[in-house]
Amino acid sequence: MDGIDGRLRHGRASLSVSFFSQGVAFALLVTRIPALQDRYDISDALLPLFLAAVPVLAGVGSVATEYLVKRVRPSAVLRWVQPVVCLALLGAGSGDTMWQLGLSLAVFGICVGGLDASMNMLGVSLQRRYGRSIMLGFHAAYSFGGILGASLAWAGAHWHLSLAVLYGPVVAVLIPLTLVGSRWYVDQSAAADGLAKPAQEEPQPSGAASGASVAMRMLLPLCLVMAFAYIGDSTVSNWSAKYLQDVLGSSEQLATVPYNVYMVTTLLGRSVGDLGVRRFGAAAVVRAGAVVAVAGFGVVAVAPGPWVGMLGFTLLGFGLCVIVPQTFAAAGRMFPGASDTAIARLNIFNYVGFLVGSPLVGALGDAWSYRGAMLVPMVLVSATLLYARSFGTEPARYGGDHERPRTADVGRAGNGL
Repeated sequence: MDGIDGRLRHGRASLSVSFFSQGVAFALLVTRIPALQDRYDISDALLPLFLAAVPVLAGVGSVATEYLVKRVRPSAVLRWVQPVVCLALLGAGSGDTMWQLGLSLAVFGICVGGLDASMNMLGVSLQRRYGRSIMLGFHAAYSFGGILGASLAWAGAHWHLSLAVLYGPVVAVLIPLTLVGSRWYVDQSAAADGLAKPAQEEPQPSGAASGASVAMRMLLPLCLVMAFAYIGDSTVSNWSAKYLQDVLGSSEQLATVPYNVYMVTTLLGRSVGDLGVRRFGAAAVVRAGAVVAVAGFGVVAVAPGPWVGMLGFTLLGFGLCVIVPQTFAAAGRMFPGASDTAIARLNIFNYVGFLVGSPLVGALGDAWSYRGAMLVPMVLVSATLLYARSFGTEPARYGGDHERPRTADVGRAGNGL
């Protein structure tokens, strides 16, 4: 036996269900945006406002969660916001007027911010209890949910199902599933309930009390990495089909393949990524992921045809997939006594990347060229190499601003993160 308490195993499984369910719900929303536009007769000029409102409000939700978890446990936040996200999705697909869509998307955005923040709070604290890397596994569950959600959306479009008919059965399954699973969530305070402490876990610094503050100057490198990673991700999700068809001359059918390949490679990379972190350390895995992602953007930018372009998008899936989970994990490790606060603030830059990425590439593509536009996220993602040391830091001590984290031995066997 590896010394992991049974309750921790149940907590890990139930949190994986939560990540999976969120992947399904989010994919069902974003892949059916054209259907939502048609249902509510939203003009092309007005649609970007609706789409931008979701990540903006999600950022508000993440900020609110930072303060909320000072009064209630992250597990309580997650337990109740996840069903609301599902109901908001159903509301968006069932309404008839513009105000109903606006209200549904507003609720969806705010609650998604709380959901993303609380899920990763629980993931980081559970990883600390395990004493080894498990964060990539949670995000692999999210990727799997995204693939399933996108597949269901394709089936709904293929069979001409209304959004209410598509969303209704999914929501009817996800809400009971997550509510039942929420019984086994494990908070940071679980240590006080008698859970066995793994021998490999690093002790918290004596100065890292639960009320410790987060120094943004120390967190900032991770915030930038998070934003750059999501700029890269949004470039693939929003522009891969157009790039393959308009720039590389593929057929319309073939143009739908790169994003599906990207999602599958993201799932595969995250499924094995924890093993790499345990063997080589978080900083080394993040560096490797950044190099592969940079190579992917480079291949896409110079691709002579669609098949080489798909190779580039495949590399992007393997490269980008490790960065975001390890960024959350690094923030939790850097501020073990204030990890919930650090993760809530870091999560905001998830939405910053989404807001910036798609308009940035589109504007550069129109004003310059889409090949040239692909070089911008390539350069931004390459900046991750400059900040890779932040993924191998020991816990910050909170004695004052003059104290900085030390560089850990990222290759130490069994240390994980």
